[in-house]
Amino acid sequence: MNSVDERRFTVVAFHAHPDDEALLTGGTLARIVAEGHRVVLVVATLGQAGLAAGPGGDALAARRRGELLTSASILGCARVVTLDYLDSGLHDESAPQRFAAVAVEVAAARLAEILRIEHADVLTTYDARGGYGHPDHVQVHRVGALAARLAGTPVVLEATVDRRSLRPLLAALRVAGRLLPRLPLLGARTAFTAHAEITHMVDVRPFLRRKRAALRAHTSQTEGGRGLRTIAVLSRLPGPVFAAVAGHEWYVEPGRRPGEPFADDIFASLR
Repeated sequence: MNSVDERRFTVVAFHAHPDDEALLTGGTLARIVAEGHRVVLVVATLGQAGLAAGPGGDALAARRRGELLTSASILGCARVVTLDYLDSGLHDESAPQRFAAVAVEVAAARLAEILRIEHADVLTTYDARGGYGHPDHVQVHRVGALAARLAGTPVVLEATVDRRSLRPLLAALRVAGRLLPRLPLLGARTAFTAHAEITHMVDVRPFLRRKRAALRAHTSQTEGGRGLRTIAVLSRLPGPVFAAVAGHEWYVEPGRRPGEPFADDIFASLR
């Protein structure tokens, strides 16, 4: 390998709520840490408006902070930063300090400072739809895009799901009697990202034990609302089914030509 190939990179993974880091990027983070790179996890809110069995608000925020730290430790993150904005929830527009209502420029300036301090090579955010449309996820996309420009971070990767893979996955889980909760805002036809727009499909199958353990760290999110939650369903899947469902993670890198063959290396543009 030449000196560029041997370089150790720093990734700042920017997420909306505790548990998002495990769901969308857990395998990738575990993989790049195992390869010798540094991961800094930044989370915008502590998810105090999320559904959970038990008390919400500040008590839930404190509980989810602890879960986040456990998950980050499992994945090997070197540093965890919480921006401590209020969780917007799916529909609540009453709190002026909720993350989705914060000026993009203000939140981006805070994230850009972290990017500069860490000399970040890669920033992970979300796709422009915010995955399934959660307002905090959409805000992560907006804030992350601006922060990367302000800090001069060379690569932005938008964590997403290949929509072509999502529909048969949901169908298979229905057949198996393990129906995932409905996508609350966008349906499977419009959520996440079209297959033709994907740039990266990262193979994380060797790191699924860590991904499953990180998911299971978020115990507050296994119940609440209408019952069994996405994390509970995923974390309990049998090994082969879990590998089929969670064995790859998808990204869109703005500026990189999309489509197959997909990159398996999130540092491909830097090497």
